[in-house]
Amino acid sequence: MNEPTGSDACAAPVRVLVVDDEPQIRRFLDISLRAQGYRVETADTGEAGLAALATHGADIVILDIGLPDRDGHAVLRELRQWSSVPVIMLTVRAGEAEKVKALDGGANDYVTKPFGVQELMARVRTLLRWRAAPADLPTTYDDGRLQLDLARRELRVDGEAVPLTRKEYALLALLVQNAGRVVTQPQLLRELWGPTHQEDTHYLRILVGKLRQKLGDDAAAPRWIATEPGVGVRFVDRRGDAGTTGEQVGTRRE
Repeated sequence: MNEPTGSDACAAPVRVLVVDDEPQIRRFLDISLRAQGYRVETADTGEAGLAALATHGADIVILDIGLPDRDGHAVLRELRQWSSVPVIMLTVRAGEAEKVKALDGGANDYVTKPFGVQELMARVRTLLRWRAAPADLPTTYDDGRLQLDLARRELRVDGEAVPLTRKEYALLALLVQNAGRVVTQPQLLRELWGPTHQEDTHYLRILVGKLRQKLGDDAAAPRWIATEPGVGVRFVDRRGDAGTTGEQVGTRRE
């Protein structure tokens, strides 16, 4: 059996998550990847794939675009809110626009069906060799009052569940993952609304106001969301106030 992880024979096997609704594709990839020494988990819907990644983790994800419950691009967008895992997109759509959309959305590579197994394995090896981040950002935050689980999209304040809209959640996730650092207005607008809205600061002002209201935060004396006038927004990390320890959500290990 080939060793996909390098010279350390004692290292844990590389985990590959395959998200595809076609049983024959899942079976083919499961057999092919296991034959190369990878540990494989499969899912047949986007929701099941996200749950598997949140629960068990993965070193690389192979994600089909045409899923039955949601478009693969939507799955990728949600995944990228809390994970930096390398993603290879699979699809029967061979158009350039589709490839650009996948890559701009955060995919690391793109393979068109039908594909050769050796080509796919080479792409997997390349991403594992050159992946920029050795580990995902932490996916939870808890300061004793505010508890956020980025993977499960769950927010509680003082023990009460707080429902957020998709945009509100995306804003909070981005701020928490950069806890203690100012996220600039152009970056927030680009991430939340796209590159054509970087001047629409009123969008951001309204969204921040709604999020503060749901958190019970006060703009004049912010507990969590502080505005740096003319610059951006900063999430105030309160875990030290609660006497907690551990790795900062916004800390990226280089």
